[in-house]
Amino acid sequence: MKARSLTTNVVLAAVAFWLAAPVAQDAAAQVVAATQPVTFDVYLPLQNSAELDQLLEQLHTPSSPNFRQWLTPSQFLSQFGPSPESIAAVSAALTARGFTVISTNAHGVRVSGTAATVQTAFGATLVSTSSGGGAARLVAQTPLQLPAELSSVKARIVTFTTVPPHRTHSQSIGPVPDNRYSNIGPYWFDDLKQAYDFPSYQVLNGGGRTIAIVDSSDFLDSDLQLYFGHENLRPPHVERVDVCAPLNYPPYGTYCGSANPLSPPINSGWAEVSLDLQQAGGMAPNAHIKLFIIPDLYDSSIMAGYQQIVDDNAADIVSSSFGGPEAGYFASYNCGVDYTYVLQQYEDIYRQGNAQGITFIASSGDSGGLAIPSVNYFESVCPNPPPNSQPYVWVPGVDEPAASPHVTAVGGTNLVTTTPPNPQTTPPTLTSKYVGENAWGDPEVPYDPYGLGILVSGGYWGSGGGTSQYYAKPSYQYFVNTGASMRTVPDISLEMGGCPLGLAQLPCPLDGRPRSYVITAIGGEFYGLIGTSVSAPGIAGVLALEEEQLGGIRLGNVNYQIYAQASQLWGYAGGAFHTNIDGFNGYDHATGFGAYNQVLGVGTPDVRRFIFAPFAPPAGTPQTPSNP
Repeated sequence: MKARSLTTNVVLAAVAFWLAAPVAQDAAAQVVAATQPVTFDVYLPLQNSAELDQLLEQLHTPSSPNFRQWLTPSQFLSQFGPSPESIAAVSAALTARGFTVISTNAHGVRVSGTAATVQTAFGATLVSTSSGGGAARLVAQTPLQLPAELSSVKARIVTFTTVPPHRTHSQSIGPVPDNRYSNIGPYWFDDLKQAYDFPSYQVLNGGGRTIAIVDSSDFLDSDLQLYFGHENLRPPHVERVDVCAPLNYPPYGTYCGSANPLSPPINSGWAEVSLDLQQAGGMAPNAHIKLFIIPDLYDSSIMAGYQQIVDDNAADIVSSSFGGPEAGYFASYNCGVDYTYVLQQYEDIYRQGNAQGITFIASSGDSGGLAIPSVNYFESVCPNPPPNSQPYVWVPGVDEPAASPHVTAVGGTNLVTTTPPNPQTTPPTLTSKYVGENAWGDPEVPYDPYGLGILVSGGYWGSGGGTSQYYAKPSYQYFVNTGASMRTVPDISLEMGGCPLGLAQLPCPLDGRPRSYVITAIGGEFYGLIGTSVSAPGIAGVLALEEEQLGGIRLGNVNYQIYAQASQLWGYAGGAFHTNIDGFNGYDHATGFGAYNQVLGVGTPDVRRFIFAPFAPPAGTPQTPSNP
């Protein structure tokens, strides 16, 4: 079956909405009825935070006696979790104010009530808001004022913020060649495995490891059969796990994963999860994959998914192919309300996962070094917005969750492999040996990213990267020169591709350099997709091979390894990464020199060397026993 593009107006509209245009705050928000039912989580911060950070350093330092002596969830909670007394006191305080405690967990409680109960308890009116064609959701018109029993223990309520939902990091690339065999793709998973020097499938294939994929859509089992069957390989085993999370848009209440009535249809929102499963499963075909299906990409749902993963402690590696601008939590982007406490709650969950040996992977984003519209774009929906005479433009920033120092941020490149024989005269070859890569991005046409009715110009498609304004520089980034005093992203990269359909200025590429892409099976057809949603699950698969190679151990925060290898403190001097890659992501340059840049991180992996298996036989030519 030949590859095809997303060309119909119906499918393109769906992709544009579900992959690029989430809900934003609406200036015409309506106060909801007092009897409106609501459900939300109340989180409590961890205890002994300084001691936890010290332990995390020891767990990731080879010379420490605690190196990789991972904790169990019960050990973590006994040392660092909120006390049972604190959770009981918070539950009692909420019950006394008219809420019903639905359940408790390691980090807090889930409660239900009404809009009137919220108003009385927290002094905030709930309003229904929508924009850009999205579903209405409940947000607090003013900041929640926590009663003393909650504020004294620094409780956090993530629901009801005005922060937009995260966006998935993939896009269609338009028409693709009828034949597979060009030196820029379309690539199948086994093409990438030969290009990046994976070990033979007969030696390492991810057996015994578990990869978690977090997403808000389901997939078709028949698509896995179609995709892997094309390369004569049995599909990986995928287990669906429905995550129950508060749903603050109709029909409200607590909804679980695929039961979400607003799940997008096949060929639109399902493109992302199909891409994630096929890339992770292709790199580590014998790994067990658990798809954690959350109701939506709002913070409350994402957090519920991560919380379930660390509590279950069954997944070794967690891959997320979505993100939202870090600055989107700052007061200046939310009409003066500071939501950075949401970021800290994420950090508590990541730190628990890292302490248990879990590795978090996240795509660094597809907006290059320009991750967020200028603040005047968001001020336009505030009450009494200030006068504006400045243009609406994209400005530097980084995406969450990739920006977290406890997460490995994965950027992307355009991959170039060997040119095949002329198919007119010689049967085409499946050889896809590595030639080189570039990180040149694509200027974008002006568009309205959050449905506020305002076009934002100056955007760039490319590997997400830059400097955090919130997170301090982690210790492992002192191994190399990152060019900044704060946390920078990405950490590592892999093929992502370029020239997004409908977003890129035409002709694309404007610079004449190659752009690449991968094939994904969606709804019984093959499509060409691009984005750091390609590279992130690919790296998750690489790490599954490393864990298998090292005897089935977990890696925890693999950034310690990545930067130590880049500085040649671990591994094979100068050989673990491809670093001679140049490019530009709209703000930063990858010069092709040095060990780190804010476009690609330390570079792309030479996989056998990166996973400490330099003498393992290589994967070799696709569709052979060593690379099926």
